[in-house]
Amino acid sequence: MADRRTFLKGAGIGAATAAAGLRPRPAAAFVPAHVWDRYDFGSGPPVADRLDQGPFPQYPPEEVLPGSSVVMATTPSEDVVPGFGKGLVAYVTGDFGARTFDGVDPVRAIEDLARLPIGDKLYVRPTWRELQKRPGRLDPEEYWKVVLATARQYRKRVGFRVMMSDPDILEPCLPDFLLAKVPMVRLAGEWKEGDPGAVRHRKVHVEPRYDDPLFQEAFRELNALLAAEFDGGPLVEYVDTAMYGFWGEGHTWPFTNNPFPDYDTAEATWVRMLEVQLDCWKKTPLATNTQPDFSRVGNSELVDRTIRSHNWLRSDTIFIENEQIEALSNRPPWTAAVLEQGMSDGSPASLRLDEGVTATDNALSHVMDVGANYCSLWNWHKESAANVLNYYRLYPATIDRLARRLGYRVRPSFVWSYEGADRSGLVVGLANDGIAGVPGVLRVTVTNASGTLSVGGGLDPGYPLPGRIRQARLPLPKGTDWKGLRLRAELEVKGVRHPVRWACRQTLNEDGSLTLRPTRGV
Repeated sequence: MADRRTFLKGAGIGAATAAAGLRPRPAAAFVPAHVWDRYDFGSGPPVADRLDQGPFPQYPPEEVLPGSSVVMATTPSEDVVPGFGKGLVAYVTGDFGARTFDGVDPVRAIEDLARLPIGDKLYVRPTWRELQKRPGRLDPEEYWKVVLATARQYRKRVGFRVMMSDPDILEPCLPDFLLAKVPMVRLAGEWKEGDPGAVRHRKVHVEPRYDDPLFQEAFRELNALLAAEFDGGPLVEYVDTAMYGFWGEGHTWPFTNNPFPDYDTAEATWVRMLEVQLDCWKKTPLATNTQPDFSRVGNSELVDRTIRSHNWLRSDTIFIENEQIEALSNRPPWTAAVLEQGMSDGSPASLRLDEGVTATDNALSHVMDVGANYCSLWNWHKESAANVLNYYRLYPATIDRLARRLGYRVRPSFVWSYEGADRSGLVVGLANDGIAGVPGVLRVTVTNASGTLSVGGGLDPGYPLPGRIRQARLPLPKGTDWKGLRLRAELEVKGVRHPVRWACRQTLNEDGSLTLRPTRGV
């Protein structure tokens, strides 16, 4: 299967994808639908200092770790445990960009969303022209600056996508300096569903020739400018991969054509544009939509390359094509899943009760079924903190359960101490009480108070898996007393390490580490 994975001829090889081991291949090598469970996506992110993960027999004839015994055990936390790679995401803007704030005070609206007690992150979706007015520099709208400043104030990370096309905004998404030079192609068909008075029904829908050299040059510059400010920094958690068409999701449904002369050109263009993004965003994860290739532009290839380059996936709703559910729920364990799902604003008409279950609770339960890392707090086309809270006050249980289960929740379930003639140390049995694998490499380190001892390394990518124990050995100098040592964890994603707070009920240190001590009764 992996032999198919190669680059399009003439597409150019970005540094990030080359590092991921992708090889040249013929044009139009469409990736057909396949079962994702046990599909060969490679071994995942590299682990430079892999910990010994067993097995660890105690008795002859193998007797790898003689004299080992359980000395400490932890139990699951019942609290929300925030961290990188997971969480509830409050949508500041969705499909309308700056139009979201028509008739309201944007500063207050943004701050209210940042203050939501049930939101871990913020999300914003500007159009290209809202970020850049002229070549060579960013000229963002004021609301973008307010979102970033407010996120810093409330210590919340941000996710974002830049839209190049949007059927719900009457004005163009592209900056004028591109519109004046890049050809636009009218889409064939019409929008038949929904309110006939909506913008999407009245608008003449056109798409740019994304393959135009001027467009390609400007797209690279935009990503380079944004990455120079945010890549690997403390503010941006992930960036949605910019894809073809409406909202950047990878389609122009229900229209029947695309702006390209043929499929080969379309796929080559979007592979090249993915390479640009991978090359610019070397440290911050990209989240690529699992959208089926309705518009025939190479989406399946982009999804495949996203996973092989150790980036993430997303979807724009949970009740969707079974092809997307297959991908999300059977993705490699090191791949995070970002779920965008609209919710009720608490009004009776929006609840849509079915046997006492609201449509929102139904959807959020299915977000958990696919093992998501992130889920949106998003009142579709009516974004506001008040609307989120109106629903939450009526039906808090499912949202609270989701907040406590999203993503990974790791803890040192078992701690063994061993002491033999020539070796001593600890074996840690790591549990994951969440619903997703670890979206990268979990690093585990044991240190002493003085800082003179530091022993650690990484687990295999994605481990520990939910509901299973992954063991790792931490060798200690002979005669070291394990009691009082600190055990801490970090999540490594694309070479950047993020602190992890153990998801256990036992008392933790301020930095989220656990001081080792004997547990009574083990």
